Amino acid sequence: MTRTADILAAPSSATWVDAACEHWRALLIDHANCEKKAASSALALIFAYPEDGALTAAVSRLAREELRHFEQVSQLLRRLGVPFERQRPGRYATRLRAALHSHEPLRKVDLLLSNALIEARSCERFALLAPRLAEPLGSFYATLARSEARHFELYARLAAASSDDAGSWRPRLRQLAALEAELITAPDELLRFHSGPLRAAALPA
Repeated sequence: MTRTADILAAPSSATWVDAACEHWRALLIDHANCEKKAASSALALIFAYPEDGALTAAVSRLAREELRHFEQVSQLLRRLGVPFERQRPGRYATRLRAALHSHEPLRKVDLLLSNALIEARSCERFALLAPRLAEPLGSFYATLARSEARHFELYARLAAASSDDAGSWRPRLRQLAALEAELITAPDELLRFHSGPLRAAALPA
C-alpha cells in the first residue's frame, strides 16, 4: 500500500489538527461539501473521457462510494444536531486546479494527479483526526481514512496508465505535490477540510 507520505510533499500542521478538533462542527459541514465535490470530480472524468473504458469503470464505482460518504456525513450532521450551511469555497482546490495543463493529453494526467493529491490529503487528515475526535466521528473517520487510501492509489494508477511514457507522470506529480504542500501549509482565513493552519483572528466562534 502506498503511504500518504509517498505522494504528499508536506504533512498537515498540528495547528490545523487542533483547530479542526475544536471546531469539529464547522469541519463536518465542510466535509459534507467535500464528498459532493469528490463525486462530482469523478463524474466529470467520466463525461470528459468516455472512450477510456478502464477509467470510466473504475471512477464510476468511486463516484458511487463518494456519494455514499456524502449520505453518511449528512446523517451524522442530523444525528449530532449540526445544521447544514452553505459555505464560501476555500482557496485550496481552486488554486490547485488553476495550475493544471489546459491541453490534452497532459490535462487528463493532471486531473488524475490532482485528484490523487486531494484524496491523499483527505486520507492523511482523517487518520490524524480519528483518534482525537469523540464517537461517532472517531471511528467513522478511521474508516474513511482507509477508503481515501484506496482512492488516491486508484487515481495515481490511472494517471500512470494515461501517461504517454512510463514514469513521465512522476516528475509532474512532484511539481503538483509541491504546490499542494504550499497551499496546505500557508496560513488561511477559513477553516476547511483542505485549509492551511488558521490565523488566530480567523478561528470560528
